[in-house]
Amino acid sequence: MTPHRYVFVGGLHRSGTSLVARLIGDLPGVSAINAATVPENEGVYLQGAIPHTARHGMPMHFATDPAQHHIEGSHFDRLETQTRLERDWAPYFANAPWRVEKSPVNLTRMRLYQQLFPLSQFVVVTRHPEAVAAATSKWVDMDHAAMMDHWLDAHDIVRRDLAYLHAVMTVRYEDLVAEPKATLARLAAFLGVDTVPAPQDIRDGNQDYTGMGTFSATQAERASEWGYGPGLEVLPWAGVTRHPLRRIAENVEAATGRRALT
Repeated sequence: MTPHRYVFVGGLHRSGTSLVARLIGDLPGVSAINAATVPENEGVYLQGAIPHTARHGMPMHFATDPAQHHIEGSHFDRLETQTRLERDWAPYFANAPWRVEKSPVNLTRMRLYQQLFPLSQFVVVTRHPEAVAAATSKWVDMDHAAMMDHWLDAHDIVRRDLAYLHAVMTVRYEDLVAEPKATLARLAAFLGVDTVPAPQDIRDGNQDYTGMGTFSATQAERASEWGYGPGLEVLPWAGVTRHPLRRIAENVEAATGRRALT
């Protein structure tokens, strides 16, 4: 019997992955990495199975780098990788049915991790490309238009990868800050655990970036496929929820009234 399962959280830098991982980590039956001496308690820094340096996880670079797109059948799709990951991460987790591991680069490792941990599940966090570009500009010397192009190109890759995953759900940062209770209920249902009271102090950080860069017409058309419009506009979007158990998928979607994909 498998003693634990992983839920991997991924998304571009400044998308809200840390916030989502903290919410998942507060759910009953979930253990999270806490107080580790690495940035944002990211598990990618705590393992030696897959090389990771500052260059491997560069904001606005890693997600479109073919060398960082790890899938089934790739060099790291080996028992040795799975064994090393388990051994390296074990000291940072308590004994619990679920382990949540959050690293931005999980966004390009989901297919590999599914091969290594077949019962794992994935949460993809997105945030408006205009806000991500503005928030990341303090780290990256790129103009906003180029950063938004990177977001769009990266999520084209993510869209293709989603089709290969058995258990995955998307969470928009904007939906989380607007409806934290419903989003937390979706996350709990996705793991099949009880929910807990949602935090009351989640603020909408997107408002910090009003007027700092907007889509071109072409970018707006591409972004609309993820429910984003010009000027930080958030459009209706069904999102993705997939789980091999219809009951789980339907419970997730019941929180927002959406139709589940199975």
